[in-house]
Amino acid sequence: MSDAEPFTFNGGRVEPGETQRFRYTISETYLGDPVRMPVMIINGVASGPTVFLSAAGHGDELNGVEVVREVSDEWDHNDLCGTLVCLPVLNVPGFIAQQRYLPIYDRDLNRSFPGDPDSTSAKRMADSIFRNFIEPCDIGIDFHTSTRGRTNMLHVRAEMGNDTTARVANAFASNVIIDSEGPSGTLRREATEAGVPTVTVEMGEAHRFQREFIDRALAGTKSVLAEFGAKPTAAVDWPGWRTVIQGSEEKTWIRADAGGMVEMHADRGDVVQEGNRIATIASPFKTDTSMVEAPFTGLLVGVLENPVVYPGNPLCHLVEVSERRRRVIESHRG
Repeated sequence: MSDAEPFTFNGGRVEPGETQRFRYTISETYLGDPVRMPVMIINGVASGPTVFLSAAGHGDELNGVEVVREVSDEWDHNDLCGTLVCLPVLNVPGFIAQQRYLPIYDRDLNRSFPGDPDSTSAKRMADSIFRNFIEPCDIGIDFHTSTRGRTNMLHVRAEMGNDTTARVANAFASNVIIDSEGPSGTLRREATEAGVPTVTVEMGEAHRFQREFIDRALAGTKSVLAEFGAKPTAAVDWPGWRTVIQGSEEKTWIRADAGGMVEMHADRGDVVQEGNRIATIASPFKTDTSMVEAPFTGLLVGVLENPVVYPGNPLCHLVEVSERRRRVIESHRG
C-alpha cells in the first residue's frame, strides 16, 4: 500500500488530490513525429494502493478500452483511496491501424515486456510503458479480447500461486479463472514477476464494443478496488459460482482437420462431454462433412465466430473440467 504521496514518472508528477490527462511519448514515426500514449492518473487524497488498468495491448481489442475510459472519466473518484493509473490504449500504432500487432515489423507488444531501451521498437515502447506506469503500481488489471474471428467468454487469467494475484483474480468475480503464469513477455507475467501482481481479463471479440462484457468488467474492476481498499464505499462481489482451471488440467485449441464452412453446435460458456459433437465442417455443396468431437469433458472458453476455415484453423478453446465442476456450472446456467 502506498502513502498519500505524489505519483511520479519520467517528466511528470501528480499530487494527491490531483487528476491529470496527458499523452505520453513512447516512440516516433518514420517522420520523427511523436507516438503518444493516452494516460489518465487520478491520485486520491487518502492513502491506498496504486492500481493500473490497461487495455489495447493488442490494438484491435476494444472492449477493455471502453472499460478503462469509463473508469477514468465517468466514475466519481471523490472517495478514492490511493491512485489509479489508467492506460486505455497501450499499442497506439496498432490501435490506429486497427490491427493486433505493432505495424512495425508485425511485432507483438504483449510479448515484449518488461522491454529493453536498447532493443527492438516494440521492446523500447514496452520499456517506457513498464518503467513509468507499471512498476510504480501495487496491482494491475490488463484487459483483452479474443483475436479477430473468435470470441471469449469473460474470464480471468492469473498466477494463483501468488497470494496477491489470487486475491485480485477472486475479487474480480468472474465465474472462471484460468490458473497460469502466462507466456514470457506478457504484461501480466512480467509485472507479477516484478512485484506488481497482475491479472488478465479476457472478454468477447475484437473490433467492437460489447456492452454486456464492458458492464461486467466495470463491476469486476469496482469489486477489486473495494477488496484492496481503494473504493471503501463499494462492495466486493461474489459471482454466484466459480471454477478455477488449474495449470495441470488440459487446455487446448481444437483445430479443423478439413477446410470448409463451420456449423458450431455449442457456444462459449457451454460444457461439452467427451465425445460430444462440437462442430461440423462441410464443403460448399454439403456433400463432404467432417465431424469435430470433444476430446475430453470441458468448458468452451472461446469459440470461432468467422465460419470459414482452412485445415489447422482453430475452432474452439476447450479447458478440462471435472464432473463436480460440470454439475456446478450447469446447475447455475440452467
